[in-house]
Amino acid sequence: MLQGIDVSAYQSSAYDTSGLSFVFIKATEGRSYVNPKLTAQTKTARDAGCVVGFYHFLWPGDLAAQAEHFVSKAPERADDVLAVDWETTGDGTHASNAEKDSFIRQVKSLRPHNRVVLYTNRNFWLTIDTTSYAGDGLWIADYVTAGKPRIQAAWRFHQYTSDPVDRDVANFTTKAGLQQWAAGT
Repeated sequence: MLQGIDVSAYQSSAYDTSGLSFVFIKATEGRSYVNPKLTAQTKTARDAGCVVGFYHFLWPGDLAAQAEHFVSKAPERADDVLAVDWETTGDGTHASNAEKDSFIRQVKSLRPHNRVVLYTNRNFWLTIDTTSYAGDGLWIADYVTAGKPRIQAAWRFHQYTSDPVDRDVANFTTKAGLQQWAAGT
């Protein structure tokens, strides 16, 4: 399993990349928020030679505007991974299954050369999700042993802890394999 982390504005722009093969960075949320550390956090990951992913925290409503906002702010490189973060919002709501699926499809349409994955937690996957649509792969949050999420579905990434930062593993045997998948080759 390859090691990685995900970061947002809560983390430093100069986070530790030792031993990491990939980094996911929060880019946007809703229709207006942009991570103020996006550029610096991206540089840290790229300078370390990591595969880079960007994620959008999905809110219900106006999916086209959210998709356009996300792809306009996430750097555009063919070998980057894009993700939708589907979970409960700050006001206790969440996008519907149809909205989640539509958002993934819209991002795939706007960025056809990028892999687009779904990030969600185990509870959402098992009790809220009714379509099992995860675009190009599932990134599952389940705080258990790394690489052993408690789901039956195939997954690409597993977030297994948030202490002291969100730590993830990728279901690839080599970094080259992850790079090839991310590049669509």
